[in-house]
Amino acid sequence: MAKSAHAPAALKKGQGMRMRERAWWPWAMRALKLAFFVGVSWLIVSHARTIDWQEVFGTLKERSLLALWPAIVLALASHALYGCFDLLGRYLVGHALRVRQVIAVTMVSYAFNLNLGSLVGGVAFRYRLYSRLGLDAGTITRVVATSMATNWLGYLLLAGALFWFHPLALPPSWKIDMAQLHLLGIPLIATVLGYLVLCAARGGRSLSLRGHEVSLPSLRFGLLQLLMSCANWLLMGVTVWLLLQQKIAYVDVLSVLLLAAIAGVITHVPAGLGVIEAVFVALLAHRLPASELLAGLLLYRTFYYFVPLGLATIAYLFMEAKWRRQSQHQSQHHMDSPSSA
Repeated sequence: MAKSAHAPAALKKGQGMRMRERAWWPWAMRALKLAFFVGVSWLIVSHARTIDWQEVFGTLKERSLLALWPAIVLALASHALYGCFDLLGRYLVGHALRVRQVIAVTMVSYAFNLNLGSLVGGVAFRYRLYSRLGLDAGTITRVVATSMATNWLGYLLLAGALFWFHPLALPPSWKIDMAQLHLLGIPLIATVLGYLVLCAARGGRSLSLRGHEVSLPSLRFGLLQLLMSCANWLLMGVTVWLLLQQKIAYVDVLSVLLLAAIAGVITHVPAGLGVIEAVFVALLAHRLPASELLAGLLLYRTFYYFVPLGLATIAYLFMEAKWRRQSQHQSQHHMDSPSSA
């Protein structure tokens, strides 16, 4: 009897200890994010003060519009390719929306995602647009999860390969051991390989992850995700490389772009505003004047962020107006039908 009486107390004590053990982790992550945000903010402010902005705008005026067309075409190609990411989710889930509807929703959401953040653009807009087209929340969640996984698979592989095979030459003033950056490539590549192994071993079946059931695709599907994502990140890199007038090696431009992308995600700055520019200036200003770097990056932000946002806004308003007319027509038809009378 004494043993059974003490059992609930011991159980509660054990649960309390586990809860206390878990409690430190969210706070540690918040502290790391805050430290990273402060560091990037300091980077932005410190470099912004040293920039001769008149020289930047003067460099912009010297750029030929005709020479910018290849970069504009590649930026549009990248958006179009990302627009196909949700087609993977369509195939995996098996919903019946038409291909052009899926691509339209994805491209609109992607433009808002780039400029307003993933929660607003990548998630909220997808839920609103897909729900208007008749998809339920569970189906939308699986489509969004597939698209996000696709995007970051390619990122992990490219970042890991660049760190391992071609680590970026940091500015001389940065006291960081290149071997440390070199070793960062191992866990990134291992994550991608682990995903592909799981797809090969358990493709078509579910995997329990912390109480959540995750459906794994086939190996062929996983490789397609990887191919599409890598192609998209490579297109983005080529776009920046062309706008920097090919004065820096492409692999170095791609490396810095990948670093800037993750910095923008961690700091939660909408559109990575100032983050991308600060990272490029911090890492490459010893190889190219800051005015030329910023001129190219401002063009990149215009063609890859702002112009698609303007087009996406027009498309979104058109969709909303179309659905509103359809809703009014259906309501009027219901009122005029004999059954309603």
